[in-house]
Parts: sequence; structure tokens; C-alpha cells
Amino acid sequence: MAKYVLAIDQGTTSSRAILFDEHCRAQAMDQREFTQHFPNSGWVEHDPEDIWDSVLSTCRGAIRKAGATPADIATIGITNQRETTVVWDRQTGKALHNAIVWQDRRTSDTCAALKTAGHEAKVSQKTGLLLDPYFSGTKVAWILDHVDGAREAAAQGRLAFGTVDSFLLWRLTGGKVHATDATNASRTLLYDIHESRWDEYLLDLFNVPGSVLPTVMNSADDFGETEPDLFGGPIPICGIAGDQQAATVGQACFKPGMMKSTYGTGCFALLNTGETAVASTNRLLTTIAYQLGGKPTYALEGSIFIAGAAVQWLRDGLNIIEDAGQSGALAAQSDAGQDVYLVPAFVGLGAPYWDADARGALFGLTRNTGPAELARAALESVGYQTRDLLDAMRGDWSAAAGDTVLRVDGGMTASDWTMQFLADILGAPVDRPHVPETTALGAAYLAGQHRDIYPDPEGFAKTWALEKRFTPAMAPTRRDQKYAGWKDAVRRTLST
Repeated sequence: MAKYVLAIDQGTTSSRAILFDEHCRAQAMDQREFTQHFPNSGWVEHDPEDIWDSVLSTCRGAIRKAGATPADIATIGITNQRETTVVWDRQTGKALHNAIVWQDRRTSDTCAALKTAGHEAKVSQKTGLLLDPYFSGTKVAWILDHVDGAREAAAQGRLAFGTVDSFLLWRLTGGKVHATDATNASRTLLYDIHESRWDEYLLDLFNVPGSVLPTVMNSADDFGETEPDLFGGPIPICGIAGDQQAATVGQACFKPGMMKSTYGTGCFALLNTGETAVASTNRLLTTIAYQLGGKPTYALEGSIFIAGAAVQWLRDGLNIIEDAGQSGALAAQSDAGQDVYLVPAFVGLGAPYWDADARGALFGLTRNTGPAELARAALESVGYQTRDLLDAMRGDWSAAAGDTVLRVDGGMTASDWTMQFLADILGAPVDRPHVPETTALGAAYLAGQHRDIYPDPEGFAKTWALEKRFTPAMAPTRRDQKYAGWKDAVRRTLST
């Protein structure tokens, strides 16, 4: 009997593969970073072949470390960086252009023109999203418009579009399956989340031909099986979810009102709203948290573009730390009397501001400001931005207005200093789970539950275990003072 579930966690800066056993415990992992490309200011790209090579090598690495064979692996679950857009040739499987990453801002002018023309309200009503270059729709059109012959090839049915999950699924199945799941489809600006279908009005608006679109399936479904020569035998693929939705599943946030926040390159907070697709009045996103058995569960989402990337900036841009793990210790050495604010709008600001043209800024600098204060400002910016999201969610949905416990995951949560500040500025408990790899765990759970290896959601929720709870220790007056300073810094940074 197969004893493992393989989770593919394809992220923005690296790919990981983790083998989970029948008790949802990680048994082997392999990880590989890949190159980021910045061809112009505000542009971010990945080479799809780098993505594919990193996924293939990490899967093989994890299998090798576990001493496993294909027969030992019951199924594969895929979770992926969302909105990142790939267009490839159906005959060759080769991408026409580098993948355009979710952080990329090259279609800002297109989105602004559509807003000016009055389209945002209808787009938001159908998709739950805003007109922003973050999402896939304008990226697809850009590739079709800027690669010679692409429009003609699409009209002839020769091209396929997909977010990273679709591209990996195509490659893993040897081109037999062109599909995605509802969570990834809901991030394209092309999918009606209420009607559960690609929408002709949206396709026309963004000038995307229907011929390039993948089939939309449940988050736990039969997505085909891998080509035998990839891993030494075929393995069924039974789970797909965008990374933030997979983390929501991995954190067992199955009940309306439960909230999780993932701190990776960016920060993404999701609040389960159950069968109700809550329309935001605070410029949050309405999205699909997961879809099982043809039934979508919805969430309110706040997206922060820069979280862990601010720590990478400390390391790679300023060279004041050698590795990300040093940031909390350095921040702890800072002068508490200095309130230095970093507004990390390196690629614009996400929710609830949605200002694509804002750029990063530092406020409150003095002659005594040094590396420790800059490190603290970078880490505190993540807490402030999370507070922005939580306040907006409480304003949108009355059920979120009560006592909130935030479940957290992602690389930044390893820093006790950062998590304590998060609890302090939220004025709410922050729970860090015993299993930190919740994104990969969510993908594994979806695939494993579909194959009857793992229990139903209620049973899975009982396995969630707390590693540490951080409770607020900051005086309310100090909390309000610091947050007011943040709001003032953001106001000064906005482009309009």
C-alpha cells in the first residue's frame, strides 16, 4: 500500500517538494531556488524552464531522500504561486515568453484605462477582484500582443494559457491534461466566481481568446497521472490549489470566521466566509478558498505585495544582514525611542490601497538611525500591513468583528520578535502551528483526502496543533500611537 503523498510547492523564489506520510507528517523535503528576472523597472519574470527544472529536481530529490519508489506514492498535490502567467505552444510545450510574475506591473496603464472607462464595478461583481496588473488577465493579453504571431497562433488553437499549476500539470502529464482548479481560475480576472465559469464579457474585455483557457476542476479531483519516465512510474495527481488557498486548507480554516495569514515573499490573509461571497467595500478581494465536490467555499483576501521581500532587501540591497534569520535579533537591538517607518511599496501597494504607482519610502530617520532601526522598520511594516487587512475585513463582514485569532505560517513566522510585534499591533492572539509547512500540507491534504488517505475536513482539523501562541503585550495607547504613525507614512507615500 502506498504510504506517501507528494506535495509540489512551487513558489515565487523557489520550488519545494515534500513527502508526507499517512499521518500528514513531513518525511522528506528538497528545495531549490531559481533566478528572478527584472528586464525593466517594475517588471518581474521567470523562465518557465527554470520552474520546471526546479520542480522536477526537487521531486526526485525528495523521493530519493525518502528512499521511496513510485509505488510508495499514492498521489501528488500541487500548490503554486498564483497569477503568474505562462502561455505555451500546445505542440512543443515550450513557452512563448518568460512567465510574467504576479508582482509584475507592466500592465498598469491598461488597468488604469479600463478603470477610467468605467469597467471596474462590473469586473469586481463577476470576479471579486479589482482592475490591477497583479492578476493574470492583462498579462495574457500582453504576451499575445507582444510576441510575433501569437494572436494568429491562438486563433488557430495552437496556444495554451495557464497559471503555474496548469503549466506544471501539462508537463507532468506529457501534454495530456490542460486544466486548473477553481482557486487559481478565480485569480485570472476571466472567471465568474458566482457562476463558476469562464465569462465571455471578461474574455472580450481583456481580449483573451477562449481557445487558450484550461478546464476548471475542483481543488481535489482527478487531474491525470504523471508520465512514467519522470519518476520511474505513473503517479496520480489529485489536488491543486493556489498557494494561499492551500495554506488556508493546511491551517484547517474550514469554518466561516477562521483566518490565516501567510508570510512569504508577500503576505496574504484569508478569512473564510463559507457559502457567502462577501463583496468588499474596503477594496479587499472576494475569492474562492477551495472547491470540493463542485461547491465553492469563499473567502475575503487581503494581499500585501512585500513581506519577506523586505527582509531580502535588507540582505541583498542594503547588505546589513547575511541571512534572513538575523533580522529579528537585529531589530531587538534597535532604539525603541525611534519610530522609523518603512512603507515597502517596491512594486506598489496592495490591499486595501491598491496603488500600483506608489514606491517605497522611509520616514522618521534621524542621525542615530542605523541597521537595527531599519531592520525593525522592515519587520514592523509587515505587522502594520496585516493590521490594515484585519481592520478592513472587520469593516466588510460583521462576523469578523468579534475576537479574532490569527493562524500564521510562512518563513517569517520563525521570528519570535516579528510574531510578537504582530500580536501587539493587532491587539489579538497570533497562533503558530506545530507544522510550519502549511501550504504544502494543504496541497497534500487535498490530494490525499481525494484518495481516501486522509480524513474529512472535520477530522483533519483535529490534527492541527499549536506550537506557540503570541499574546498582545503592548499598551493600547502605544499601539494606537504607532499605528497612527504608520497610517501617516502611507498617506505620504500614496501616488494620488
